[in-house]
Amino acid sequence: MARGHRSQIKRERNEIKDTRPSAKLSFARMSVQKACFVLDAIRGKDVETALAIVTYNPRYASSVVEKLLNSAIANAENNNGMNRSNLYVAECYANKGPTMKRIHPRAQGRAYRIEKRMSHITIVLDEK
Repeated sequence: MARGHRSQIKRERNEIKDTRPSAKLSFARMSVQKACFVLDAIRGKDVETALAIVTYNPRYASSVVEKLLNSAIANAENNNGMNRSNLYVAECYANKGPTMKRIHPRAQGRAYRIEKRMSHITIVLDEK
């Protein structure tokens, strides 16, 4: 049943760890659908093009994604020693986070539910 000693299991787990530079934003106050509009536009592009796209995109999510993209680029340069000109957006996705449930008063004592959705946004870069 046991696969080995605990340290051996941890060593095996760390060997398959993804070493690509990334940045993650948890609990962003926007829905996954709204974040994905911007993420779909930059997926697969080099970082300079991706930064230009999110800089001039009028959506609210683009300002959040721009900060996250700059963070991922800084991680690649400082932690992994990668060259900025060779980087591209390998993966970018938004996962569903918790939903805050609020009520909106309506006529005759009724209450409608408002769901304020959150998302976890991740950007992974890689070299060409």
